[in-house]
Amino acid sequence: MAKNNPPPQRQSSLTVKGREMRLRTIGVGALAVLAVWFIAANTRSVSITLWVTTVTMPLWVVLTVTLLTGMVIGFFVARRRARR
Repeated sequence: MAKNNPPPQRQSSLTVKGREMRLRTIGVGALAVLAVWFIAANTRSVSITLWVTTVTMPLWVVLTVTLLTGMVIGFFVARRRARR
């Protein structure tokens, strides 16, 4: 007499690791949109003191340079952690 075994359950095509990557991608995308919106909303000129000199430039330039500097630092920190 043969048993009626249920068919094996199919694994989801979206693994836990894939889901984490997708959520991370959505989060990074949302932060990028917010950063661009914030930069675009701040267009006034500001004076910035750089140790010795004072420069005047649009705030969006300062914010963009700050964002890019943070991204570069984050890239190098993540790369260093991945090596360990």
